Amino acid sequence: MAISSFASARQPNILWISSEDHGPQMGCYGDTYATTPNIDQLASRGLRYTHVWSNAPVCAPARTTIISGLYATSTGAEQMRSEVALPEGFRMFPQYLREAGYYCTNNAKEDYNLRKPGQVWDDSSAQAHWRNRSGDQPFFAVFNSTVSHESRLRVRPHEAVHDPALVRVPAYHPDTPEVRQDWAQYYDTVTQADAVAGDRLKELEEAGMSADTIVFYWGDHGSGMPRSKRFAGNSGLQVPLIIYIPEAFRDLRPPEYVAGGVSDRLVAFVDFAPTVLSLAGIQPPPWMQGEAFLGPWQTDGREFNYGFRGRMDERMDLVRSVTDGRFVYLRNYLPHLPHGQHVRYQFETPTTRIWKELFDQGALTPAQVAFWQPRPPEELYDLQSDPDEVINLAGSPAHQEVLKRFQRAHLDQLLEIRDTGFLPEGDRFERAVNDSPYALGHDPARYPLKQIYDMADLASSLDPAAEPGLVEGLMDSHSAIRYWAILGLTMRGENAARRHADSLRVAIDDFSPYVRIAAAEALGLYGDSEDRSTAVDRLLAHADGQSQNLFVVCAALNSLTALGPAVSDRADAIAALPDEAALPASRYQGYVVRLKEHLLETLQPHRKHAGAAH
Repeated sequence: MAISSFASARQPNILWISSEDHGPQMGCYGDTYATTPNIDQLASRGLRYTHVWSNAPVCAPARTTIISGLYATSTGAEQMRSEVALPEGFRMFPQYLREAGYYCTNNAKEDYNLRKPGQVWDDSSAQAHWRNRSGDQPFFAVFNSTVSHESRLRVRPHEAVHDPALVRVPAYHPDTPEVRQDWAQYYDTVTQADAVAGDRLKELEEAGMSADTIVFYWGDHGSGMPRSKRFAGNSGLQVPLIIYIPEAFRDLRPPEYVAGGVSDRLVAFVDFAPTVLSLAGIQPPPWMQGEAFLGPWQTDGREFNYGFRGRMDERMDLVRSVTDGRFVYLRNYLPHLPHGQHVRYQFETPTTRIWKELFDQGALTPAQVAFWQPRPPEELYDLQSDPDEVINLAGSPAHQEVLKRFQRAHLDQLLEIRDTGFLPEGDRFERAVNDSPYALGHDPARYPLKQIYDMADLASSLDPAAEPGLVEGLMDSHSAIRYWAILGLTMRGENAARRHADSLRVAIDDFSPYVRIAAAEALGLYGDSEDRSTAVDRLLAHADGQSQNLFVVCAALNSLTALGPAVSDRADAIAALPDEAALPASRYQGYVVRLKEHLLETLQPHRKHAGAAH
């Protein structure tokens, strides 16, 4: 790895201060309700970035993108709390810094979906600190604060700092006391995060290190509120980023750098690794997909930022998003599922519960209802006129050229990085064997991405005219194409599924378990009584963790959930299923039991109703 002679002679210290689960709700970003004096003061000395995306709207895949400089959709690591291998020869960026003489510390969260390829940090613990280095060794130090994490929104009793009566409730949330309390409490936690950051800056100043240290402050994705966290639009992906570069390293600054300045350059987490390497005088390796925005290897920037949503804990999903800073485009590949799938951890937040209760009561506005309903295949929002992202312009005649521009950008990017998300999660492992998902994805012979994507695009378009293409896909030799073809019939509802019931009956015996499960769900939803009985039997067999792997079990339990009351007479059989399956890694712990418990909870009222009828 090349190290410049300039940087070898005078390497800057680099301090990262990060805070969990908060977006740009800060004074320096123009939010007059926020109380963030320390970061506001840092912004007055440094550069504030206005268009920064975390790439993923939840911590693990976002941090995975940071540590690798690779989109997690390219490495197969976009699923929440997963664990996959990096390709041979790739390393995490602190390893390059350590090789160049840096003392690298992380205090203390890692949460990577990638297995570490050897020692990454000199110290990664609650005791990690730049003070523990040897002599004048340059340092790269990360301090991550959890005080603004989603879980802190739920702590009761809580001593209020911000008045709930004064908070702005976004258009997608109902204006209730519970929602106001949660939003105000979120702002309180951001104030606490600001105080933690202030302490870190103070200890740097008191040690006389400020003039030698580049400081980054950032949040790890949007706020912990529902339809921010886990949502692949701007409210889930936009984060604050303030960078201070002292005068001694002014030649590492970007052209737009002035004290108290603002940069509208598009920046994303995938850019952080090459940027830190550039600041340290290390040329970023060519396989990194991000672009340096500081230091000698900084580029001119990109036209778009890209986001993604994969599995969120126990719930499957596939969303990709694009922004140019003004418009936001979302492509929903499972549009029959709502943004607000039942993720148990999210439902611990009071706002989530009251919001869903009001939806069930029919007491929401159209903007508030959308989160709980099936989605359109495409969403397009103008942040200039609609910062809450509630007015979908995808069908607007006046915005078709804008839409086409984003469609092209989305397709170009996923083909360039070889997005592996169009294979079922378990299928990636089975096809990769002992290889990495990244290596699998970059082998066209093993992963014909364009052909699989074309079927996923056709399936999720919801275009009725696409049905003949879906039927053709049912006969394809690649299981992922058959899988998407079946999903396409399911998305089109009862008439389409019944027209092709014979093909679905064949597919229920496919050699791929993911094809079998998709076919069983379609027949369970729309088949005749015999089909439905057979489908439920097959899904129960695939949900047995004693005989099936975790990915098959989770897929089957999600499909049983989709069948809803139709499986209420099988509740005893569901209750008897194992609470876990063989885990590929401990990070997958708990998904099976959460799916099973929620399914039984949803069936309970129907069982009582059926008993009363008898």
